[in-house]
Amino acid sequence: MSNTDFIATGLSPMASVLKPSSILAIAARVRELVAQGREICNLTIGDFKPSEYPIPDALRHAQVEALESGYTNYPPSNGIAELREAITDFYEARLGWRADPLQVTVASGARPLLYACYRALVAPDDKVVYAAPSWNNNHYSKMLGANEVQLKVGPEDNFFPKPELWEPHLRDTRLFAVNSPLNPSGTCIDADALKGLCEQIVAENMRRQTTGDRPLFLMYDQIYWLLTFGDVKHVDPVSVCPEMADYTIYVDGISKAFASTGLRLGWGVSPKPIAQAMNRVLGHVGAWAPHPCQKATTRLLDDAGAVDTYLAWIRNEANDRLQLLHDRITALGERYPVRALAPEGAIYLSVELGLRGYVHDGKVLETPDDVRAYILDESGIAMVPFTAFGAGHATDWYRLSVGAVSRQDLTAAMDRLQVALDALAAPVAAAL
Repeated sequence: MSNTDFIATGLSPMASVLKPSSILAIAARVRELVAQGREICNLTIGDFKPSEYPIPDALRHAQVEALESGYTNYPPSNGIAELREAITDFYEARLGWRADPLQVTVASGARPLLYACYRALVAPDDKVVYAAPSWNNNHYSKMLGANEVQLKVGPEDNFFPKPELWEPHLRDTRLFAVNSPLNPSGTCIDADALKGLCEQIVAENMRRQTTGDRPLFLMYDQIYWLLTFGDVKHVDPVSVCPEMADYTIYVDGISKAFASTGLRLGWGVSPKPIAQAMNRVLGHVGAWAPHPCQKATTRLLDDAGAVDTYLAWIRNEANDRLQLLHDRITALGERYPVRALAPEGAIYLSVELGLRGYVHDGKVLETPDDVRAYILDESGIAMVPFTAFGAGHATDWYRLSVGAVSRQDLTAAMDRLQVALDALAAPVAAAL
């Protein structure tokens, strides 16, 4: 046994089996091609290029002011009081219901809050239910040794589960995870579907109160909720079913709607006992958001005019790019087995590339990875398959993100995609 192999035997069982991010592996290949001088349209990352999507002026100026005013020390571990108050005001104004500031937990982005929610609620072998594709719920479940149940959903359901999928599981589930607008699909949950789920969760918890069983909670990740397009309206659990205030853990932040991924500020809103538990978890991890960013975010959320002006701008920018992609891919669908779902929210477009079986230079594209690699190598378009989000059943679907590209980048990329598709030979029966 080599010394490296010997050292690896010291890893915990969880660390030994935890898989790395598939998206990071794709990103490494993208960097490789860029270093070779290739023109790459990178549609993989759920991030924003600052030159395309600058943060709000009000947020930038307030952060500089906070730094110059000396707010460089530790903030309270659960967030400064004025920010937690501003968040509750923001929800009251825009969602129509008010939480207590003590229900708010502030952290360094939404990701630590997702993990803290799992840590606060899920014990080994507890059942966690979520629809696939999904962002990171599979990894969090494995970290905690949870009994995870993936509900397989597809484009016919807008990538959200119907009651017949979740109903068999509610009686013994500890945590049900929902994300809307959804990463990776860019689709939004229907109000009636969410209300039906919430009413069943409330009913199940009424039953558990009589039996002494632990309650069932809904983790509702709405980090993209301010980025919806056209007539699509965001819906949330407490708005459609007020009783859900006792059973919902909201996860939110400034990362996406304000193009502020690198500023690292997120928040959770949950029942007080859950908020207190999440605070304890994050306090030991030290995952509090930077003090200057907390001061600046308070100023931003309190400035309704600045928020509305910025949201109108960023929605237009993101939707314009998404619509460009959608229209070009829809046009290609007249000649090839490709299609895109209409964009509804977030910065993502769901695209189906039914190219398995097609042939290039005598080589058959047999797997989704063959298709992804061909598109990357021949057209310079980098994208992420839904299989990277735990959806092994959605083998021909891909996420395209518009946060780091210009309209010109997208137009040129779609021109190259058409050339790449024209270079493919139609599938033969043996290949299919």
